[in-house]
Amino acid sequence: MTEMDEPLDFEFEEPTHVSPTITKKKKKLIGLDDLLNDFYQVKSDVPKKEPKRAKIQKSYDSDDNVDTREAELHNYVDKCQQQMNEISTDDQMPLWGLQVFGDQKTMPLLTFPDLRSCVLLQTFMGHEVNSLFELKPEEGEPFLEGLLVHGWLLKLVKNHCLVEKSIATWTFSLMLYSPKEELREAACEFWCSLLLPENQVDDVTFEMEWLPSHSELRQALEVYGFLLDSPSKSLSSMEIVHGDSDSAGPPQNIKSWIKYVSVCCQARTTCSIFSTSEVEDLITSVICLFLDRQLLGLSSALNDCLHSLISFFSDDAFHSSCQKIAKSVTCRVPTDVNCLRSVEIVTGGNPRTKHLRSVLAFQFLVACFDNKLHDEEQILRSLISINLKDKNCDLLKMYIHLVLVENWLFCNPLLKDKPIIIEMWGACLRNCSCQITSTDLRSYASKVRSKASYFLQAAAPQDES
Repeated sequence: MTEMDEPLDFEFEEPTHVSPTITKKKKKLIGLDDLLNDFYQVKSDVPKKEPKRAKIQKSYDSDDNVDTREAELHNYVDKCQQQMNEISTDDQMPLWGLQVFGDQKTMPLLTFPDLRSCVLLQTFMGHEVNSLFELKPEEGEPFLEGLLVHGWLLKLVKNHCLVEKSIATWTFSLMLYSPKEELREAACEFWCSLLLPENQVDDVTFEMEWLPSHSELRQALEVYGFLLDSPSKSLSSMEIVHGDSDSAGPPQNIKSWIKYVSVCCQARTTCSIFSTSEVEDLITSVICLFLDRQLLGLSSALNDCLHSLISFFSDDAFHSSCQKIAKSVTCRVPTDVNCLRSVEIVTGGNPRTKHLRSVLAFQFLVACFDNKLHDEEQILRSLISINLKDKNCDLLKMYIHLVLVENWLFCNPLLKDKPIIIEMWGACLRNCSCQITSTDLRSYASKVRSKASYFLQAAAPQDES
C-alpha cells in the first residue's frame, strides 16, 4: 500500500455529535385587519380613562391646594428666619464708644511779639556769625522755627543754661495749637527733652523762667472740643465713624498733649508741675479719651500716659485718690458697655493698676444700683435675687454686672480674707448657669451663661499634681 492509500488522521478521531438543526417557527403575519381592530380597541378605552385621570390631576393641582401648601411653606420659612434672628442677635454686642469731643473752638493766634526781644535771639543777631545771615528782627521767628525743627534750639538754650519765658510759651503753644506737623512735633520733642533728658547724668542743669500748669492743659482740651464736665452720650456705629460736622473731634495736636502729660509725670523728681488733685483730674480725662473710637490709633500712647500718671502718687496718697478718680469717672460714663471699656483699659499686673481697676469696677457696680447700695454683701445679695428665668430680665445688664464683679474681686487681694463674699459670688454664678438653659434663645442668654461658666471654672480650686 502506498502512502496515498493510508488512512488520514481525522479518520481515527471519534465521530462528532452534531446537535439537531433548530427548526424556526414561522412568524404569524399581521394583517391589515388586525391593525385596524387594535386601533379601534385602544380608541374606545380612552374616554373611560380620561375622567379618572382628570379627577386625580384635579386633586393634586387644584388652586386651593397649591395656595395652602405655599402658605404653609411661607409660614415655616418665616418661623425659621425669626428663630435665626433671635439666635444671631445674641452675638451682636453693642459697640463701646462715647462722644468725647464736640465741636472745636477757634485755635489761639500764634503771635508772639516778645519773641523778637528774647536774649537768645538778640545774642545771635549781635554775634559776628550773623554777618553771614544778615538776620533782621522781623525775621527772628521764622529763623527760630528753623532752629527748632532741626534741633539746634535745644542745644542753644542748654548752652545758655536758661529757657526764657518767651521761648517757653512760644514752643508750648506750637506744640498744642500749630496746624503744621513738623512744628508741633519738634516743639513736643523740645519740651520732652527739657523735662526728661535722655542722659540725666551728664546733663547740665538750667533755669526755666516758665512752666505750663494744669490750667493750660485743661484749656487746650476745651479748645479741642473735649466735653470736660457735660456727660458724654453713646454713639451708634455710624455716628462713631462719621462726625456731626467738619469741626467735630480732636485735632492732631492731641497726640502731643498726651505725650507731654506723660513726660511731665515722669519728670516730677526734678520739677513738681502738678498737684495731687490735678493728676486725679488728668487720669479721669485720659480714661475718657480711651472711650473715643477716633483715638484708637493712640491707644499705646494713652496707655503709657495713664501708667505715668498712676506712678506720680506716693503710696499713701494713691489709695485715697483711687476713690476720687473712680467717682469722677462713674459720674461721666454710663453704666453700659462703656463702663466695661473704662475698667478694662486699666491694664497691668502691678498692685497700683490692679487696685485702681478694682475700685473702678466696684464704683460702677454702685452706680448700676443707682447709688442705693454701697455694701459689698448687699450688692451680691441683690444679684443673687435676680430671676433670670423672667422673660423681662435684662440679660445684657446682667452680663455687665458679672464682668464688673469679676474685675472687682479678682483685682482685690483683700477679699480673699472674706469667704462669705467668695461664697455669694459662687452662688450668683451657679444661678446664671442653672437658670439659663443652653436652648434659651433670648438675647445675651448664651453670653451670660458662658461667662458665668468660665468664671466658675476659673474660680474652682486646681488639683495639685
